[in-house]
Amino acid sequence: MRHSALSSLSALPQSRGYWLGLCGLALTMLAVALYYQYALGEEPCQVCIHVRLWVVALALVALVITVLPASHWSGLLGHGLVAGIAVGLVERAWLLYELENGRGDSSCEFQLGMPDWFAVDRWFPSLFEVRNLCSYTPDMLFGISMAEGLLGIAVALLVVSVGTLLSLLLLADKSGGEVA
Repeated sequence: MRHSALSSLSALPQSRGYWLGLCGLALTMLAVALYYQYALGEEPCQVCIHVRLWVVALALVALVITVLPASHWSGLLGHGLVAGIAVGLVERAWLLYELENGRGDSSCEFQLGMPDWFAVDRWFPSLFEVRNLCSYTPDMLFGISMAEGLLGIAVALLVVSVGTLLSLLLLADKSGGEVA
């Protein structure tokens, strides 16, 4: 019975709906950022653009895993990549939180700081151009700042992806190899 419950729990994060949901989350996060930028005039800083890059990476990984054949290995790959992305998001969100509370020590600039071969700020300036120095993030619902909301989402994403990775590894170990 315990193996059955664990198997059912691990089936959800391997489903196409789950991965499409992650892609939807990433696209919603981008839409909110662009709404704040273009409708409310809250220009993004260097760290905010770094966050957008991580969010785009999340959307791309989710889309790729959605089209791959569902397997134990694609699940491991997907959740491993999502865990790495979540670590990057947590780090950037924590830096934003520290900066808006006057505790961060950052060399925030008006340049994205990416190498020439990855000049996304020149290729897609409406999405990735730095337009402000790092200082604070705007308030969102219930007085939560954008940095606080982002930190909550990133930590939740990290917990889910690491938990799923561990459950996939545990199931593979208990069944002696491949999990369908």
